[in-house]
Amino acid sequence: MKKVYLLLLFFSFNQLITAQYTDIINSKRPSFSESPYSIGTNVYQFETGTFYRTSNNKTIYSRPTSIGGELFFRYGKFLEKLEINAKVAYQRDEIRNNASEANSTISGISELTIGAKYLLYEQKYTDKSKEIRSWKKRMAFDKKRLIPSVGAYVGVNTNFLGNGFKKNELSIKGAVLLQNDFSDRLVLLTNLIADKILSNSNEYSYIATMTYAINYKWSYFIESQGIFEKTYAPKFNFGTGAAYLLSNNIQLDASVRTNFFNDYSFLYSSVGVAWRIDKHTDKIIQNNSTKTKTNNRRKKGNFFSRLFKKN
Repeated sequence: MKKVYLLLLFFSFNQLITAQYTDIINSKRPSFSESPYSIGTNVYQFETGTFYRTSNNKTIYSRPTSIGGELFFRYGKFLEKLEINAKVAYQRDEIRNNASEANSTISGISELTIGAKYLLYEQKYTDKSKEIRSWKKRMAFDKKRLIPSVGAYVGVNTNFLGNGFKKNELSIKGAVLLQNDFSDRLVLLTNLIADKILSNSNEYSYIATMTYAINYKWSYFIESQGIFEKTYAPKFNFGTGAAYLLSNNIQLDASVRTNFFNDYSFLYSSVGVAWRIDKHTDKIIQNNSTKTKTNNRRKKGNFFSRLFKKN
């Protein structure tokens, strides 16, 4: 059973993490949502994948197909609760000009965002393994799990893009990141996002992701995303996918998503991999003139100590 619970340290998919640094990779792929927790100090992490999107939208200047790749780089430094990250995407789009002409294509960098996130509040849960007098109390739902951990993200959407994707100005992206650990296997992530702030095309969105750990190696998710813009009707899509833990530092993933629009529909699929270079080191502290080694993870947030401690 211990192996089953270890998966919770890698999947959110690895968004089941309740401490900062963990012995197993903590990746945001393949869902679109993000956990409030960072990857820990002195960790370099790369999350990359390819995607393909096809749609039956027949309006002029629509994009029937898109294919591309993306890289999300994450780095922990300075503070355990702080993470610096950057996302770059390159894609090739087919553009529908009109019904009588052949479609044209554009390609280039479609997104380049640099940002950081910080854990504002970490929810603590009762260790019920110590409750030996009452089976009912030991098995009862901890109401604290209804209160999420909270993080904040701020980023800059740069304008170093391909000609077909270039915007007129820089813009700001901000998000509130929430995480509810309903059980050792089941986690809900909720992201509330304001994007393209200070531009003429600002938009607001939410992402809600439910993740479940099947066993030590496998987990899956279901997700809903809604996008709201001033001049367009709201857009909603739904996705699902799975991740596989290849090793402590490597995760493989695949996902698919679609929409239920009245005027057109699309199908989006993605496969990817996440890996990390772990340079995390322990701190040396002085305690009563004796040097002792301690992990720089806070004890109160150490997932292993809470999960496997002896009664």
